[in-house]
Amino acid sequence: MDPDTLNHWRRTIKRILTDLAAVPFPEVVTMSAKTVFDEAADVYLVVVVGWQDVRRLHGCLVHVEIKGDKIWVQQDGTEDGVVADLLAAGIPKDCIVLGFKSPQSRALTQFAVA
Repeated sequence: MDPDTLNHWRRTIKRILTDLAAVPFPEVVTMSAKTVFDEAADVYLVVVVGWQDVRRLHGCLVHVEIKGDKIWVQQDGTEDGVVADLLAAGIPKDCIVLGFKSPQSRALTQFAVA
């Protein structure tokens, strides 16, 4: 992959996830979101941690990886979808893999299969 494209993708993913982590949560939960960026492995996460009354909340809200010449969206627990943000940033559909869908289901989308 072209180094300029790779760096553009990295910057774009980091910006999208950083903006997402800054969105406040509803008042019914005490929760925070943190970004986890591993540029060496090209793995980018938003994790959430907190409480709803006595119930512990912890998990991965978004998981994106750059693998080869594709951006893999492995997990997207957002309301509007990280994919929409990637598309708005100019990332072509054929460079995005919906990793949270089965390979059979991916073939029915307009996105990359693998």
